[in-house]
Amino acid sequence: MDRTIFIMRHGETEFNTQGRYQGQLDSPLTEHGMDQVRQMGRLLRYSVEHPSEWKVISSPLGRALQSTQILCEILGYDFNKIETDSRLSEVSVGSWSGLTLKEIEQGWPNSLEDTSMYDWYFRSPDGESYEAVQERVTDWLDSLSSTPRVIAVTHGLTSRILRGVYAGLARQEALSLEVSQSACFQLSNCTIKRISYEFDEF
Repeated sequence: MDRTIFIMRHGETEFNTQGRYQGQLDSPLTEHGMDQVRQMGRLLRYSVEHPSEWKVISSPLGRALQSTQILCEILGYDFNKIETDSRLSEVSVGSWSGLTLKEIEQGWPNSLEDTSMYDWYFRSPDGESYEAVQERVTDWLDSLSSTPRVIAVTHGLTSRILRGVYAGLARQEALSLEVSQSACFQLSNCTIKRISYEFDEF
């Protein structure tokens, strides 16, 4: 069966602007973040025929649900029909949730040695492992085997790992994938297509 999944990240949040890592904590969308979601909704409206025939699934975290509600308004989709799925939640960074990188380095000296900008999250002493997240997003993808049309609202790091699983990428390749709040990704026929509302002016 042909299957198409649109993967979208929530809009910018207050914590995003402060350089704080949310993990499974939450902060509300900024005005700019809400506008990002509206723009993405308008873009998806041109890519999705008959939105009511699609299944909309959201992470249960507040910033994702707030984004999903805005998206539904733009698509004309009944928000009461959406599903939430904890497998789409952001990667938990445990005790590091809500902290800046500087605060993490001060509180856990040397904990980020030999890490890169793409994998330091997994050094949290009580956070999730890469393998645990990979397992839950794989399980989520497998659960959609009989669902042909899906729009999913999730989070930056989770989206990277999910797309990596879909494309069969190694860990470092997956963690190096783009994270954007101005683009979504169409997963279809074993390929990933980037769709953005930003474009170059000539």
